[in-house]
Amino acid sequence: MRILPEISRTFGEYLLLPNLTDESCTPGNVDLSAPLVRHPVGQDSPIRIATPLVSAIMGAVSSPQLAIALAQVGGLSFIHQNQPIEEQAAMVAAVKRHKAGFRHNDVNIKPSATLGEAAGLLAGTGRETAVVTDDGSATGEFLGLISVQDFNFARHHRDDAVESRMRRVAELATGTAGMSLAEANSVLWDSRQDVLPIVGGDGRVTALVQRRDYELHQQFSNETVDGDKRFRVGAGVNTHDYRERIPALVAAGADVLCLDSSDGYSVWQKHVLDFVRGEYGDTVRIGAGNVVDGAGFRYLADAGADFVKVGIGGGSICITRDQKGIGRGQASALAEIVTERDAYARETGIYVPLCSDGGVLHDSHMAVAFAFGADFLMLGRYFARFSESPAPQVKHNGQILKEYWGEGSARARNAARYGQGRDLVFEEGVDGYVPYAGSLYDNVKVTLAKLRSTMISCGSTSLRRFHDTATLVQVSQQTFVQNSEDVQRNERPTVV
Repeated sequence: MRILPEISRTFGEYLLLPNLTDESCTPGNVDLSAPLVRHPVGQDSPIRIATPLVSAIMGAVSSPQLAIALAQVGGLSFIHQNQPIEEQAAMVAAVKRHKAGFRHNDVNIKPSATLGEAAGLLAGTGRETAVVTDDGSATGEFLGLISVQDFNFARHHRDDAVESRMRRVAELATGTAGMSLAEANSVLWDSRQDVLPIVGGDGRVTALVQRRDYELHQQFSNETVDGDKRFRVGAGVNTHDYRERIPALVAAGADVLCLDSSDGYSVWQKHVLDFVRGEYGDTVRIGAGNVVDGAGFRYLADAGADFVKVGIGGGSICITRDQKGIGRGQASALAEIVTERDAYARETGIYVPLCSDGGVLHDSHMAVAFAFGADFLMLGRYFARFSESPAPQVKHNGQILKEYWGEGSARARNAARYGQGRDLVFEEGVDGYVPYAGSLYDNVKVTLAKLRSTMISCGSTSLRRFHDTATLVQVSQQTFVQNSEDVQRNERPTVV
């Protein structure tokens, strides 16, 4: 038996001290980009992300829609593996069909459908416009568009046909297949439309260009794209069916894989890493984890992991610590592993990025995680709250909520992730709700503004400098009391 001479610490137990803010410390100069996969020290990582946030490998979080939105704002999503191989590969392929600025036509309806059905379709997909085709499929003949602005149930009957309110092809400006994004945006703005259909010679829609995407690109100009300007996307894998799952995901176009396990310090993960290196060399990138100490990191780094995930039991819907007595405070785990990561880089000349997974309840905790030395963060609850997550929206006591469940819950029944064989014998996660927070785009914008502001106050314009120069202090119980003194709050919404 060995007892560590420390207390298991969380991010909420620390505050940052300000450092000198000089003339270079302005929001425009702050670089939040991070390496996603291993690389030689002094060289760029083959995959970098401008926004150091990735979505958790969870059925309640990572869908193609969220993956596209997150790639647009500079992050990356990992499509979950707790589903048949074909379905996961199809989700990856759905993301890869998108080029930056050109969206795949995936919301379609027949002209004979009712306005009520159109409203349900748009609400269920979170879209404002549907493409009308002769058979209601993406490959059908293009007949027009219908959007939420085209009908109002105070004036139009729910049983009226879509064709009674749709804008027909003859009324619309359209683009041609092969035109550049700049040309498409010019037509879009000149036409005053919100959506420009790109139509092939066979009269079928090949892509959609949206005004909203143009505006987002101006706001988030560093989209996560590959060499062909397609959005990058990750995918989770397990240690059971990896020999079949990994080739399917690679064929679908996955840019990076990640072993999805609550405990990654395992010979089984090494077997998967050996398989990938033997089959694909360095052409397929794969992260591993989760671990909570330096020995676990060193084992996976030596085995060839492209990045290592840190954290056991710190997730908001994870009960591994309660059920098994295993885990570590996220701050303590990260502090030790960051030291090991940097030692490994000095010894081998290879830098293996760290993904901090769990333990983030507030945006301020993200700043603390980066100060400790995390390269990027994997977030579940944070992204589950947004419109783009696949979880259903519900209303309870007048409040709009999103359903949220852990991969270790009975609802997910992800026995493979927790090493429980075919059946989930006991739960390591819960099933619950999180407050609905609106659009990913708007929320990520605010989060990044907070991070930049914190780094400026700490005199840093890059994540590495932030880690190297940050000063952290532990927080007393009295500090928590002081921060939560009763105040009559103004409940008016904050202007963003």
